[in-house]
Amino acid sequence: GPRPRPGQEVLVKVLGALEDGGLVERDPRLSFVPGHGDVVQALELGVPTMQPGEISFFLAAFPYGYGRPGREPDVPPEAPLLFEVTLLEVRDGPEEQPLSPAARLRLGSQRRERGNFHFTRGEFEAALSSYRLALRALDGPTTAPPGPEEESELREQRVKCLNNRAAAELKLQRVDEALAACEAALRLSPDNGRALLRRGQLLAQQGRDTEAIVDLKRALELDPASKVIHAELSRLINRRSPP
Repeated sequence: GPRPRPGQEVLVKVLGALEDGGLVERDPRLSFVPGHGDVVQALELGVPTMQPGEISFFLAAFPYGYGRPGREPDVPPEAPLLFEVTLLEVRDGPEEQPLSPAARLRLGSQRRERGNFHFTRGEFEAALSSYRLALRALDGPTTAPPGPEEESELREQRVKCLNNRAAAELKLQRVDEALAACEAALRLSPDNGRALLRRGQLLAQQGRDTEAIVDLKRALELDPASKVIHAELSRLINRRSPP
């Protein structure tokens, strides 16, 4: 059969081992879309060169495996890995086909968690890519209209993705993009405390103190015990008061 095309999903059987033969990956049915950042680079780059039914071996230097930090507790730092991969099936990717609302939620959550994995490792561009893909998954076509509870969960997941996206943009010092992500989160959930606090902080950075104080006061109403919000508000009010 033909090799996977961009956007298609692959189903593979994977074994991954360290140089000493210790097995660290064993998945008889791993599915992913190459290019979406859901698996290590060795699989992202290697599997699209394969045809269904083919078995390949990939020797991956650490940048194509689990990177400089490795993976606790089984992959040491800077460890090369040997993968044995069987390409079982190629099919249309989840973006291209209607899914049930529950499946959309699962896919969105899985991609957001992958973004969080990248974020904790300091891989902020990769985290952003995963958060964008999570939003695409949540916004994709459904086989039936979501019920009220599913609609609420989809909105909640979108807001989480947008808040995480704002955090990643900030780590990359892209203030305008972070602000846009906060705005999008607040359009979906006007009383989201995290988005209000972060937008308030960003507006204050831009010298837009009056707008920042409005956001921070609302955030404080929602979370009166927050020391962070109290400190931000005090700092801003003192900055505006004449000496």
